[in-house]
Amino acid sequence: MNQKNSLGLNLCFKDEDNPISLFKEWFNEAIKSEINDPNAVALSTVSDNGYPTTRMVLLKDFNSDGFVFYTNLNSDKSKAIINSPKISMCFHWKSLLRQVRVLGLASKVSEKDADEYFNSRSYGSKIGAWASNQSSILKKREDLFKLVKNYQEKFPEKSKVPRPEFWSGWRLKPIEIEFWHDGENRLHERLKYTKIKECWKKILLNP
Repeated sequence: MNQKNSLGLNLCFKDEDNPISLFKEWFNEAIKSEINDPNAVALSTVSDNGYPTTRMVLLKDFNSDGFVFYTNLNSDKSKAIINSPKISMCFHWKSLLRQVRVLGLASKVSEKDADEYFNSRSYGSKIGAWASNQSSILKKREDLFKLVKNYQEKFPEKSKVPRPEFWSGWRLKPIEIEFWHDGENRLHERLKYTKIKECWKKILLNP
């Protein structure tokens, strides 16, 4: 007999009133089951031309304040967020047959948070952040490698590479989080949490 939670959903949905707690449960399971990058997430923004754009980024932190990723502030994604901070994320964990969609507003992380994460990166990644003028036209790859070498010479001490002013993080503060689980005959299970003031309301959705 298949056990269900109080809403008639698979027990993987638990009976959580807080979606962040449920996300933590699912994310920890994904860490154990996904072959590569369980923290990979599709990030969608809207460009100033009105077209939506989606790309994969890596989730680096999450808590009740939101979902965090880091990038070049001159990148196309950052320009889009500055123009319109309404963004969304979509996690898909094939091994678990689960998906999570997050909708909300983006804001920059604190200088302290950006510094702490940047300092945790490898030397090569730090140098790469300096060398890459992300999203701009690159005439030839050799030009990029020359810049890498230049910054290696400028910052030879691996523990003393400062964070560029043009490099930081964004935090998506959610207003909606939807959890999806694959169901038989495409009768998928969907549970959406919506933020109303400081409380979360959850509702079932049709497949």
